[in-house]
Amino acid sequence: MEKQDIRKYSAVQLKDWLGQHGEQGFRAKQIHEWLWKKSALSFEQMTNLSLSTRELLNAHFEIRPLTVDQQQRSNDGTIKSSFRLFDGNLVEGVLIPALRNDDRGDGPSDRMTACVSSQVGCSLTCKFCATGYMDRKRNLDAAEIYDQVVAIDRQAKENYNVPLSNIVYMGMGEPLLNYKNVLESVDRITSPDGLGMSPKRITVSTAGIAKMIRQLGDDSVKFNLALSLHAANDQKRDQIMPINESNTLQALGDALGYFYKKTGTRITFEYILFYNFNDTLQDAQELWKFTKRVPAKINIIEYNPIAEATFKNTDPQTLDKFAGFLDSKGVTVNVRRSRGKDIDAACGQLAGKK
Repeated sequence: MEKQDIRKYSAVQLKDWLGQHGEQGFRAKQIHEWLWKKSALSFEQMTNLSLSTRELLNAHFEIRPLTVDQQQRSNDGTIKSSFRLFDGNLVEGVLIPALRNDDRGDGPSDRMTACVSSQVGCSLTCKFCATGYMDRKRNLDAAEIYDQVVAIDRQAKENYNVPLSNIVYMGMGEPLLNYKNVLESVDRITSPDGLGMSPKRITVSTAGIAKMIRQLGDDSVKFNLALSLHAANDQKRDQIMPINESNTLQALGDALGYFYKKTGTRITFEYILFYNFNDTLQDAQELWKFTKRVPAKINIIEYNPIAEATFKNTDPQTLDKFAGFLDSKGVTVNVRRSRGKDIDAACGQLAGKK
């Protein structure tokens, strides 16, 4: 008999199953607490269950946790992990510490961010992203996303004595093409019966799937939404993000307006400044006009080179002019410096490389 993944069972389903096997229904709540609040990795750990109940569970179910296959530490303290899934596939996740005192990774921290993956590979083909050059093998299920958070939280405590404070769905894959599992993972992470994190400390980043952005609004999600924009005219965006051909800026703008109307949550626009491509003052003006559609902030992101592409970072003077123009228009602008570049852990570099 093939064992079932117990974490795919809801509390109601588990209660029904237990009743069919002569067990009391309240055990379902205890089991779920072990799985999602205490992150148990075996039935033997569930010490408030009788031995016979644990043996029954072990006979019919299994827990399929991911394991750390490889771990690298950057000079700046960033930790990248290659996680092996139960079927042998690999995904990557990153712990990004914000250090108060220094950049070496051994000082006190006031912010610990987990960057997690949502797919094995990616079906989108963004030209500047290493994952975009991989095939999408499959979606991660909610438990596999949850396990990344648990593992990275453990790393934060072990290395910095500080728990995880933020989560970004910015690793491998397009989260909105794994919609059901991503939302279920957020529920497990934020639920009082789970890890109990605030949804306001979670950001889901998308390359721009207009239909699913609207669905987020209909589902009244409480987490933050970021759009990887990188160009505010369709011709340029088509060149670097082919998804734009079927999800134009007009469609995205309308969807973001709908999302904001439904949730009241400010949008974050992510924008990489590529040298001599999208870094002119005209590009800045187009970006400003696009972001006026909804209350928003802009994160200007440093480009992180990958072997498959020839893009370059813009120069510091051009960046200053670009950001200065947006600032003069009253836009909230943050210039983000990349972390973990020396271990291919920075934004756009995750590709499961050894």
